[in-house]
Parts: sequence; C-alpha cells; structure tokens
Amino acid sequence: MSRRTLGPIGRIALLVPVLMALGAVKLGADLDPRAIAIQMPKDIRWVRNGGAESAVLVGDPSKPGLYVVLQKWLPHNNSRPHFHPNDRYITVLSGTWWVNTGAQYDPEGMKPVPAGSFVTHFAGQIHYDGAKDTECILEIVGMGPATATPAEAK
Repeated sequence: MSRRTLGPIGRIALLVPVLMALGAVKLGADLDPRAIAIQMPKDIRWVRNGGAESAVLVGDPSKPGLYVVLQKWLPHNNSRPHFHPNDRYITVLSGTWWVNTGAQYDPEGMKPVPAGSFVTHFAGQIHYDGAKDTECILEIVGMGPATATPAEAK
C-alpha cells in the first residue's frame, strides 16, 4: 500500500467516525436489524489495560482480518517504543494525542496531535504514544493480528 494513498482501510477509517456520529441521533424503532447495527455510546464496552482503555467495535485484533478499535489513553500514560507488523490508521477523536518515533524513549520530545487529525503508523516502524494532562480517544483501524513488538534501545 502506498504511503500517499489511503486505500480501502484508510477510507474505512475516515468513514467510521461519521457512522459513529450518526449513532448519536435518536433512532426510530422501525430500522431493520438485518440492514444496520448501531452501538450507542452507553453500550460500547471499554476494557482497561494499564494506562489505557480500549473497545473493539469490529473484528478481533488478535486474529487475521479487519478490526476497528477505540483506544482511550488516560492522562499521564503512554507506551514505550514498539512497532506493529501491519499498517494502522488512526483518527484522533478527542483530546490531544502525543507521539514520537525511534527506539530511544524520549517523552519530553513527544509531539502533539490534536483532535481531528489522521495518522498512519507504518508497519515495522518504531514509535510510542500516549496522553499528557488529559485523556485522548483514538479510532484505530488495521488488519490483524495487531501485535506490538517492544523495540526500546537499552
């Protein structure tokens, strides 16, 4: 996949927030459940994992295939340098996401990525990320399995 084109997964990543916003609209009881499935915010199941929470919306990140995950970085938490085997497409839904690249962990050098931004993590490239003073919520779209390989320089 070219770094200059979004491709089908990138287009899906851009479409999912719009579809989620539509879910906030009051819906009538006459929708056909064979045609549409809606998860209201109160029905999304968040699971805590260290300094973050996540909610799987589509697929299973541990298995091959498309997945869509919401990631909520809690304040003052971030990851250590790592990489993923596949490209990942990230939309910052709220808050400010802080990111950096390389194997040398340098939290002071992290750069802010504001809400509304779109980011691509390229396969095999080292990065780390998280939140500073406030939480941030991301939508992550990719092809599984979504493993993370530690890559911090010792």
